[in-house]
Amino acid sequence: MIEKLKQNDELWDLFSKKEEYNLTFSDQHDRFPYYLSSQRNVFDPRVSRFLVEKGLHPEYPGGKKFAVCLTHDIDVIYPEKLYPIIGTAKAFAKGNLTDTIKTPFCRICKKFNPCWNFREIMELEAKYNAKSSFYFLALRPGEKDFNYEIEDLEAELKFISSQGWEVGLHGGHKSYSSLEDIKEKKQRLEKVLGKEVIGYRNHYLKFKVPDTWELLSKANFKYDTTFGYPDCAGFRNGMCHPFRPYNINTGKQIEIIELPLIVMDRTLFRDYMRLDVKKAWELTKSLVDKVEQYNGVITILWHNNTSIEGKGLKYYEKFLKYVSSKKAWITNGKEIYNWWSTNIEPRY
Repeated sequence: MIEKLKQNDELWDLFSKKEEYNLTFSDQHDRFPYYLSSQRNVFDPRVSRFLVEKGLHPEYPGGKKFAVCLTHDIDVIYPEKLYPIIGTAKAFAKGNLTDTIKTPFCRICKKFNPCWNFREIMELEAKYNAKSSFYFLALRPGEKDFNYEIEDLEAELKFISSQGWEVGLHGGHKSYSSLEDIKEKKQRLEKVLGKEVIGYRNHYLKFKVPDTWELLSKANFKYDTTFGYPDCAGFRNGMCHPFRPYNINTGKQIEIIELPLIVMDRTLFRDYMRLDVKKAWELTKSLVDKVEQYNGVITILWHNNTSIEGKGLKYYEKFLKYVSSKKAWITNGKEIYNWWSTNIEPRY
């Protein structure tokens, strides 16, 4: 398939993201956003469509037509210091007596902490015979966005993993460009979890093409799922299938599989696209339908703390209901990687 792609210069440049080599400009977080890209049809998986036309026809467990990869970035476990005051005031204004009583204690009691909701998320997913990946930060005090000590979560991480959900690494602000930082955080998480970690996504979706892929490969990750635009949903390199990245500087494929990120909650809502719930759902639904059309994999990122930012898990459940009604294979990054690398990649 790589050789077929190379014969089409336009699609090859899109697939390999040639425009992201030797960048002159980036955003305030040192990322390459959609608004700087020459790509204007980000909602069309053009490269995947080409590959399907050339004979790529993935099959998934149980004869499913397409797959859904559910993921969660765990940026925050303890709400901000002012949340007990602000949250209590909002609950009181809404006449919600239960939350008015609980919220003042949310930072000191797990039972009342809306961010300590891993099991709630797992129970919701289990209703739809689904499992997901949780990517945890392994920051140390003093590092930017430090919110929790990963060692304090040992019991919770082991519970998540023991139930068949995945625990992966959420790299910090420096990780995407530092092999030493990636390795240190991976080893720290693995020590707490007591098993190998194979999946990765970087904080703030920080990513450098092709450098980050090369670093992750050297750190012995099996797959990454950072590769999506932070400011726009869609197909960053025209792909709605997992793929092995190609480094045009070395002329070689990189030993890691990318599960491209298609939809992030914060992209849809207040931080970037600023869509209302209706328009966000219309876009999400259309992207799901596109991925189904080409037998692909749609990766969705839903933060655990989105549930306290006004959207809750209702939108997430609406998504689960929709993809379940289409009889998709709904699972986590590790299972997608294992299936793709064993059953599909060797065939093309």
